[in-house]
Amino acid sequence: MRFSGFLFSLFLFSVVSVEFSAAAGFRLIDQPSDGDAPPLKAALWSPCPDMPAEVRVGPFSLSATRDCAIPEGTYPLVVISHGFGGSAFSHRDTATALADAGFIVAAINHAGDSVLNMERAGDLTALTQRPAEISRLLDHMLGSMAEGRFIDRGRIGIFGFSRGGYTALTLAGGIPDFAKAGVPCPDPRAPICAQMLDKDAGSGPKARDGRVKAIVVADPLNVFPSASDVAEVRIPIQFWSSEHGGDGIAPQDMTRLRDTLPSAQDFRVVKGAEHFSFIAPCPAEMKKAAPEICADAAGFDRPAFHRSFNTAVVQFFNASLR
Repeated sequence: MRFSGFLFSLFLFSVVSVEFSAAAGFRLIDQPSDGDAPPLKAALWSPCPDMPAEVRVGPFSLSATRDCAIPEGTYPLVVISHGFGGSAFSHRDTATALADAGFIVAAINHAGDSVLNMERAGDLTALTQRPAEISRLLDHMLGSMAEGRFIDRGRIGIFGFSRGGYTALTLAGGIPDFAKAGVPCPDPRAPICAQMLDKDAGSGPKARDGRVKAIVVADPLNVFPSASDVAEVRIPIQFWSSEHGGDGIAPQDMTRLRDTLPSAQDFRVVKGAEHFSFIAPCPAEMKKAAPEICADAAGFDRPAFHRSFNTAVVQFFNASLR
C-alpha cells in the first residue's frame, strides 16, 4: 500500500428484466458536503438502450451515452471503491460491463484519497472515513437523487480494489485492527505509519451497512488479522487475488484472509497477475505517464483478463443479488 503522492497526474478530472445491447448510460454525481463531511464526486453508469458515442473524460475514452434516460423499472446497484490514489474511472470497464448487464453502478472518488485530491492519502483517516463515504453516497442516491427511484434497495453490492477491498469488507461487517495488522509502510514519513502502529489505535470504527448484500474484492488491503475481526462478514463474497501481489499487498495475506473469513467465498487466484492488473487497461498516454500502474508481468494480457474478469463479476452479482 503506497503512501507517498503519485501518478495519475494525467487525469484532468420489483425487478424488470431488460436486454441491453448498446453501451451504458453515463453521468457525473456531485454530492454536497454534509456538516464536517466533505463533498463527494462520483460517476454513474446505468442501463441504456441507446446507441453509444465516445465520451471523453480526461485521458479516458468511454463508449457510452451521456445522460441517457434510464428505462422504467428497478435495477440492482453496485458501488465501486477504488484503491490508493485511484479514481472513479479506475474500474470503468467493470462499471460498463455491469451497466450493460442491467445494473446501476456508482464509482466514487474518495475524498482526499483520489487523483482529484491526495491531501489525506497518507493519513489514517483516508482509511477510516472510506466506509462512511460509501454509506453517505448510498444515502444520497436513495434519498435525494432522481435516479434513486430506479434502484432496487434490496439488491446493493460493493466492488472494491486494494483500499477499496478493505472498504467493502468493513461495510460487510469487518472491524479493522490497524495496530495488529502489520501492514507494510514503504514511506515511514507518512503519518499513517505511526498512526497504525500506535497501540492506542486499536480497532477501527464499526461501519457495517446492512444495505450491502454482496461484495467483490480484488487484492484487498488486509487489516483484519484475526477471525474475530471478520466474524460478522456473512454475506456472499467473490474474492480475487493476484498471483504476484505488489504495492504492499502480498499473496499470502490474501490466502490468510480467505481462511479467516467465516463465510464461503468464490476465491480466485489470477495466474501471472500483479496487483495493478485489476485496474482497467490504460490508454496510451497513461501508459507513458504511469508505467508502474499500467505495465504487467511478461506474458500477461490485461485486456484479455479483464474480459473474463468482468464476465465473472457480472455473473457473481447476478447470482448473489437475487
